[in-house]
This record gives sequence, structure tokens and C-alpha cells, in this order.
Amino acid sequence: MNRVFIIFLFLTNIFAYEVTNGRTFLLEVEKNSQVLKGKTELNLLRHPTKKDSYFVLLPVSYKTKDKEIKLLHVNQNKKEKILLHVNKGDYKKETLTVNPKKVKPPKSEENRIYKEYLESKKIYATITKKRYWDKPFLMPLGSKITSDYGNARIYNGSLKSFHSGTDFRAPTGTKIKASNAGVVVVASDRYYSGNAVILDHGEGIYSSYSHLSKLLVKKGQKIKQDEILGLSGATGRVTGPHLHFSIIIDSKRIDPLDFITKVNSLFD
Repeated sequence: MNRVFIIFLFLTNIFAYEVTNGRTFLLEVEKNSQVLKGKTELNLLRHPTKKDSYFVLLPVSYKTKDKEIKLLHVNQNKKEKILLHVNKGDYKKETLTVNPKKVKPPKSEENRIYKEYLESKKIYATITKKRYWDKPFLMPLGSKITSDYGNARIYNGSLKSFHSGTDFRAPTGTKIKASNAGVVVVASDRYYSGNAVILDHGEGIYSSYSHLSKLLVKKGQKIKQDEILGLSGATGRVTGPHLHFSIIIDSKRIDPLDFITKVNSLFD
């Protein structure tokens, strides 16, 4: 009895990249690809301009302790090992003075704070399959940046934190516009964020706009790019009026300007 042996030959290449904590790694891939991080398959997102092309987004947590992240890209009879060397960002330090209640909340507010935390956690863990955007992301304001993402912060000499977004100069009453199309999942007054709007852009991408003086949208409302979400203000934990702008992917708050630069490169 003759036996036929079929041998599948996988050609494995190794590619190395450098990433910074708090930023996003973007990888363009072909149709029918798989990108694995350990046993977890990363979401394959349709390329906005190239037919039969896709990409994956991997947010690297600001607080990661990993020095290296290993990925595996599989496409038909080809395998590629991808090594991401994680560099620690050169983030600055800031010392801020805010309302003492926003550093050590009264017990009467603990329930509210915990409920808002659980609400956010549930939202960011939700991946809407539909994509709402088809254009490059925009900056919510063209004004001066007053505080960069990632700055180490000390509030009132005691509370240590990190800046999870980018602050833009915005005198009270400045119109705040949506960075891209999406659906409003939060439009409410929150203890730390003040009046805040969170947009679901689909496929696990969210943007957040905080410290507004007035909300002009409602939960569940569909939003077009550039649509006015509210007016800037000084609500929540602040030192003065401004806009705090965040991007969240996979429950991780990552550098929004870095995200916009990388995703918008897909339109070049």
C-alpha cells in the first residue's frame, strides 16, 4: 500500500519594531490574515482605502511592565514572527492644585464614583462590529496643547496619577467638535470628568471629551464628524477651563495624537 505524505512548508520571517508605552502599534496585513498575541487573535479591521487589505491596532498600556511583546502573523502558507520592543516614554511631570474634594472625595460620593467606573469599564469592553467612520480623524480643537498625554501628575501634593489624554486650551464656551463619526454612549456629568461625552466609533475605538460647561448631545445619538458635542468649561477635576481629549482602545487610554497620526496614515 502506497502512502502519500503531504508536507506543508511554513516560511517564518522575524520582524522587529519599537513601540512606546501608551501608544498604538498599527500593522497592515493582507486578506485572510491572522494576527495572534499569545492565544488571543487581534481584531482584523478593514483598510479604509485599499481593497482586500486590513490592519490591526494594538494599544500598549501606559502602565505595561512588558519589555517585549510577541505577535504572530499567519497568512496562508506564511508565518511571520513580530517582536515589539517596548520603550519607556519620555513623559514629563506636573504638579497640580485642584479642589480637595476631587482628590479625597467625601464618602457621600463614593457610590457615584464606583458606578461611573463600572459604567466606563463596561463600555470600553464592548466592541461594536459596525464602523461609523470613513474619514481621517480630526483634532477636536486647533488650539494650543496645554498638557501632553502621559505626563506624571501629582494632585495637591499627594495623589499620584498619569495624564490619560491631551489637554487643549479652550476658554469657557468654546465649541467642541467630534473627531470622527460615531454614536454617543455617554453624555452626562461625571465626578472626575465633569460634563463629558464619549463616542463609540465602532470596532472598539472610543473618543472622550471632558470638562464641558454644556452638553449639546444625548446618549444614543448618531454623530457626524465635526458635529458640535458641547461647550468647553471647567467642570470635574480641573485647574481651569480646557478640553481633555482621550482615545480608548481595548480599555486602554492611549496617546490620542499618536493614534490619529497612525490611523490617518492609512488614507495617504
